[in-house]
Amino acid sequence: MPTPLPTLHDWRLSVDYEGIAWALMDREGERVNSMGRRFTEELGEIVKWAETAAIHGEIKGLVLMSAKPTGFLVGADIREFSRFATEAQVKEVVKESLQLFDSIEKLPIPVVSAIHGFCLGGGLELALACHYRIADREESTRLGFPEVKLGIFPGLNGTVRSIQLAGPMDAMTAMLTGRMLRPTAAKAMGLIDQVVATHHNLRWAARKAVLQKRRSKGIPWWKQMMLKQPVRSLLAKQMRAKTAEKVREDHYPAPYRLIDLFEQYGDDPARMRVAETEIFAPLMASDASRNLRRVFMLSEMLKDEAPKNGFKPQFVHVVGAGTMGGDIAAWCVVCGMQASLQDLDEGQLKKALARAKGLFKRQLRGKAAIDAAVARLIADPKGRYIKHADVVIEAIVEKLEVKQKLFQDLEAEMKSGAVLATNTSSLSIEDIAKPLKDPGRLVGIHFFNPVAQLPLVEVVRGERTREEEVRKATTFVTAIKKFPLIVKSCPGFLVNRVLTPYMMEAVRRYAEGTPRDKIDQAALKFGMPMGPLELMDLVGLDIANKVGAELGSSTPPDNPLSRLVQAGKLGKKTGEGFYVWENGKPKRGETKYDDAELDRLGRELIKPMLDECERALADKIVANADHVDAGVIFGTGFAPFRGGPLHYRRAQEAPAAAAPAAA
Repeated sequence: MPTPLPTLHDWRLSVDYEGIAWALMDREGERVNSMGRRFTEELGEIVKWAETAAIHGEIKGLVLMSAKPTGFLVGADIREFSRFATEAQVKEVVKESLQLFDSIEKLPIPVVSAIHGFCLGGGLELALACHYRIADREESTRLGFPEVKLGIFPGLNGTVRSIQLAGPMDAMTAMLTGRMLRPTAAKAMGLIDQVVATHHNLRWAARKAVLQKRRSKGIPWWKQMMLKQPVRSLLAKQMRAKTAEKVREDHYPAPYRLIDLFEQYGDDPARMRVAETEIFAPLMASDASRNLRRVFMLSEMLKDEAPKNGFKPQFVHVVGAGTMGGDIAAWCVVCGMQASLQDLDEGQLKKALARAKGLFKRQLRGKAAIDAAVARLIADPKGRYIKHADVVIEAIVEKLEVKQKLFQDLEAEMKSGAVLATNTSSLSIEDIAKPLKDPGRLVGIHFFNPVAQLPLVEVVRGERTREEEVRKATTFVTAIKKFPLIVKSCPGFLVNRVLTPYMMEAVRRYAEGTPRDKIDQAALKFGMPMGPLELMDLVGLDIANKVGAELGSSTPPDNPLSRLVQAGKLGKKTGEGFYVWENGKPKRGETKYDDAELDRLGRELIKPMLDECERALADKIVANADHVDAGVIFGTGFAPFRGGPLHYRRAQEAPAAAAPAAA
């Protein structure tokens, strides 16, 4: 009598006429597959069923695939992580999954994973527990270990299995960087055994792999030798040095603990499996990991601002071919859209197109993709393509009368239903919209420089802007792979409003005699991506000075910032500001300061930003405290491991409130 198939909600299980079992992931009620409790429990039922069916000769092999077009498996369900508050709870959950993955690895029949779309984190660890891995080379298919971005590292024996399949250098680099891998790169490393052209080829390839009983070969002898001492310790030393160039150990311990694990146990898989859990559990239960998981959830919250159906922008017209306008148009093209770029100055247009081609070469792979992108970016000095655009963005000089006249012309030419937007950073949406026949149509779409690198875009709602236009703007922003933050029209919106007091506090400290390098080192010690004085040099001291004046900075008029501007020393773009710049980098002092002093100064520097965040929340510039935190993290780089400015302040206040009063 055939072994009965289990009843499932998140998987589909069937056996074909050749005796191949097909287990298709299809998590109920979810857009993507992730490893939640029920999903994992049902996989356990499938594995037990497969063990019995294999013993009885009822199946020849098992294939794991996804039934969802969005991808294979994106990893663990982060929403369920809050259940694991202690190291003991983490270890218990990990133990169950480890036993399940070991059971898959020990099945007496071939187990094949057939991968389309995202295969990340725990999803990749599941694939590595299979005997053979096939992926398609479609553009949407990516593999990787993003765990370091959540303050952890692969904890389901992915460290051991990836090293055994790809070797120490490739596997450790993948885990330490969290980088997404294309299928061909993953195959070259050894994480994938076979690559097929499209997802349509996966079933046939998986069938052949089962019938031919294929298995991964593992790493060659020369990669095995790299696991031996003293080579392993030498590699670990190099890894620590490269990691230290990017993140500090006191802020982001996970990559350093992963290197420790490799250095101590890299040549002993059995001991490394056990040690992995012992090191993983405290990382998972740490404040840093909790805060980084919070940051991920905040990013998902911003993505959810965009409606999933309806408006589908494909053509963008940008007016103004300066640095910002040109880069907006180029980024839209990188994201697959067509864009036209308008400017009366043909020299500006040529510069923008040349800069765009450089971006295409950095972002896209292959001559065909780059040539296609170049063809999708159209120089349009007279604005002939306005009538075709789904989104029209103005990025010209910050002069109200000029913008008002431009928008009157644009309104007359645009097609019905297209988004009409301004990239203004200092003028009010209400003033710009006054001459329009339909002022409710205008919305702000405020990008930050450099456009390609910064993930946040503020979607500015004016007093008369219709909600429909706001939501269409958020749809556009997510379509170009950015996070939309809906903000109320006000001076500085959110990001510039909260960033300015922080920068001006740095200027005040500098004016009072605090050394430049001490100020910036204190900010780095706190966790900011760069110091405030270096940041102003990068932005341009003229711009920083102007923004400070517009937002009513309390800094005295005669200060080091204004004096540098008057002297024409505007930062990186002129070669000198607070720093002297050589070959695109600031010349820093070599003085080292006491850690305790830097800690204190860092907290004092950041306090004006926190205070302004509180005021912005009270003024309802954004929906709630989570949106404040999201905007400041993704807009300013505020230390992600602290979970956001307001979250950080509440966490600092909680211990003080809980402390008993002095007798």
